[in-house]
Amino acid sequence: MQNLATKFDNLTIQSDFIFKKVMSRKRICMHLLEELLQIKIADINYFEAEKSLDPDYASRGIRLDIIVADDKNTHYNLEMQVNNIKNPDTKHYVLPKRTRYYQALMDIDLLQKGQEYDLLPPTFVIFICVFDFFAKGNYFYTFKKRCLEDMELELPDEATTMILNTKGSHGNISKDIKSFYDYVNNHIVNSDFTKQIDDEISYLKLDTKVRREFMLLEARLLDERREGRADEKVSIAKLMLAKGCYSLQEIIELTGLSIDDIEKLKNDMHVAKQA
Repeated sequence: MQNLATKFDNLTIQSDFIFKKVMSRKRICMHLLEELLQIKIADINYFEAEKSLDPDYASRGIRLDIIVADDKNTHYNLEMQVNNIKNPDTKHYVLPKRTRYYQALMDIDLLQKGQEYDLLPPTFVIFICVFDFFAKGNYFYTFKKRCLEDMELELPDEATTMILNTKGSHGNISKDIKSFYDYVNNHIVNSDFTKQIDDEISYLKLDTKVRREFMLLEARLLDERREGRADEKVSIAKLMLAKGCYSLQEIIELTGLSIDDIEKLKNDMHVAKQA
């Protein structure tokens, strides 16, 4: 528990937990969107924070940090991305197709059964990355669908993906967005906007309910990871038993399971085979 307490005290805006809490403050989230998109927003409404979208039991579910809709019914999904993750099997970076998947599931969630497609509202999927995914130095990269035969021709599906680069060095951004980048990167407070964010984080860290929520969340995630590792060990042991070419000692050494666990697996597999 002491390690978790220290971890909580050291959390920054880069943490999903803190990012979600800070962006749950309407004035901060609205100002970030207004400055980023250079628009005026009268109000925003929150959907379930860190909402889990899982349209089918066989599909891969996702958890979204922040989903809001403005007064014009434009929907925004805001995500903090600290690591530029690769799939260890394909060696491909996952970010591009992750944005595609987020967009698809947002659309499924926004269109009610029986509604016409044209009722889908405008959407923005916004990834705040602390790395330059495209290595071009831009402050941000905005993507819409365009015709390859005529790049001036845009598909008017009103779906926009933005990949922000807090390490960027060129492009047109407002002073508050630049100060937000400085704060994300180095915890530098150099504007009224980042002072609001920093004050909010300080307040959150003094809130015993927020601290308890973080502790419970971390404990649950640890249990899930342990359960996942245990399931993986069992799966490996089953495969080794099924092949029939591994000794009991080899299975114990490679999986870390006890002899009792493996004997139980053998019995269960035998019973299933006889059924």
